[in-house]
Amino acid sequence: MSTTGSPPTVADVVAALDRRYPPAWAEEWDRVGLVLGEPDHPVHRVACVVDVVPETVDEALAAGADMIVAHHPLLLRGVSSVAATTYKGRIVHRLIKADVALYVAHTNADVAAPGVSDALAARFGLTGLRPLHPPRPGSPADGPGRGIGRIGELPAPTTLAELTRRAADVLPVTAWGVRAAGDPGRMVRTLAVSGGSGDSFLAEATAAGVDAFLTADLRHHPAGEHLAAGGPALLDAAHWATERPWLDDLAAHLRDELGVEAVVSDLDTDPWTVHAAAPRPDDKEPRP
Repeated sequence: MSTTGSPPTVADVVAALDRRYPPAWAEEWDRVGLVLGEPDHPVHRVACVVDVVPETVDEALAAGADMIVAHHPLLLRGVSSVAATTYKGRIVHRLIKADVALYVAHTNADVAAPGVSDALAARFGLTGLRPLHPPRPGSPADGPGRGIGRIGELPAPTTLAELTRRAADVLPVTAWGVRAAGDPGRMVRTLAVSGGSGDSFLAEATAAGVDAFLTADLRHHPAGEHLAAGGPALLDAAHWATERPWLDDLAAHLRDELGVEAVVSDLDTDPWTVHAAAPRPDDKEPRP
């Protein structure tokens, strides 16, 4: 926080976020850090979002934000143009014209402690947390408590069916909801969670001996093979819903560290917008 009474600058916010989520902790393929913005521009209000899309940009501008901090990169792959004739180019032009900076913390926030999965684990009251997928020894992100995903103990044992209902209650509401794979009556005491796409960590969940694993974007064949091999039960939530809890921690850190206003977007940016559950066989009316 500034001691002169003046607001922090974009550079100040970047420095604070880089300390908490060092860019060196990001995966090699990732693109994190300051995307656009004048370093010396003052920042009074920050908008915290999962995705940089036209709707969250509208929301940030309407809130009078000077800076957006996002989880997912806007420009993940190389581009040769940000012309306003392209979808992402139009976003870049809008932000520059409005003098709004953009910063991204992605896999470096996933691996941090506290990070994305710590916020997800807190929704379930998990205790005794440890990483699901620790960083490679000697890598920049290697350190106590850091890594992708978290494993912990639930406050009390529960069935998979009950845990699925609880997940739907404690996670942000989406059309996707929460679905589970496994015996509905299976008792769950230890739970692994990983914000975002997590089916690349199915083997780690099995090796950890957890009773269930909650993540997003699970696919048919990997999930089926995992269960057939005796792996833990699976809970599949919407990608956005598993990462949205982190925004609250991010906003609190910005307020405490820099004294800026920080607003959190609850705008559901999950692409799935309609869900219809199939009727149970015994609920179907007989055909004439």
